[in-house]
Parts: sequence; structure tokens; C-alpha cells
Amino acid sequence: MPDRFVACLLLAWLALPGAAQASEREAWDALREGRAVLLLRHATAPGMGDPANFRLGDCSTQRNLDQRGRDEARRWGQLLRNQGISRPRLLSSRWCRARDTAQQMDLGPVEPLPALDSFFAARARAKAQTAELVERVNALMPGTVMVLVSHQVNITALTGVYPASGEGLILARPLVLPAQVLARIPPP
Repeated sequence: MPDRFVACLLLAWLALPGAAQASEREAWDALREGRAVLLLRHATAPGMGDPANFRLGDCSTQRNLDQRGRDEARRWGQLLRNQGISRPRLLSSRWCRARDTAQQMDLGPVEPLPALDSFFAARARAKAQTAELVERVNALMPGTVMVLVSHQVNITALTGVYPASGEGLILARPLVLPAQVLARIPPP
């Protein structure tokens, strides 16, 4: 009976509005201190997958951000600055919609990281590419504040979470499989 009482008290405490906010606050602290990374799904780019004539270096052959997506990306930049993150290491998929999301945040130079590239059309690469992403991120200097911009399939493979366009996940470092999600941040 006492165990059930303690469990009920714990559930009641977790239901309080401040309990969830404290967790998100701790996740932002971990990100600022380099003990976590922010992994974003690119901002809104209408459609699904890529057109049949997709070419990596040619944005005219890809799905691209619409005005809503560009606005979301700029709001992400402002949200990060408001959280005290103004010059993170910014790594992105080479797909235009991911790269443009990172650039529109206006937080500094964007570095391409092929391990963040979409494998939507090549699902057989999912396991190896996800393992490569974990290895690459974990090889970066501890304490580095990082923002990663990728795609739904990549994020789901790493975390088990199906994020909305423009949604962010704060993940504990070092990354593991599945990654430990500290907080889900809706598109601003």
C-alpha cells in the first residue's frame, strides 16, 4: 500500500505544470553546456520525399522550404538566441531544405554532414548511416554546443520519435541508440 501511495504522489507531481517545464529547462541547460545536442527536422517544405529528378547539388530538383518554413527557421534562430545560444556548431544535411533551414536561423556558418542526409529513398542505409551519425557526433569535442538539421526518417531511426516539420529534439550526449530524448520542442 505505501508503494502505491508514493507512486500516486509521484504521478500527481509530474502532472503539475512546473514539472514538465523544469524538465525542459534542464534540457536547455544541458544543450547550453554541451551535454546535449539539438536535432531539428527541417522546417516546412511541402510534399513528401523528393521528386524523381532529384539531384543533390540542384535545389530546383528538390522539395524546398516555403514561406512558412523560412519563417519557422528564422524563429528557431531567435528562440536559440533567447535561450543564450548564439554561435553553436551548426551541422546540416546536404539537402537544400535542411541546409536552408540552418542558414535561415542566422547563427553562423553551416557545415554539411552527410550522415544527416535523408535516406528516405534508400532505407537499406538507415542502420549504417544512423550508426555513423552517432559516431561522428560523439567524436566532436565534448562541451561543444551543437545544432543538427536533418530529416524525419533520420530522426525516427535515431530516436523512435516521428517529429513534425520544424520540430526539435534535445538529445543527451553522448548519443546512444536509441538516443535519450530530454525534450521535444515544437516548431516556434
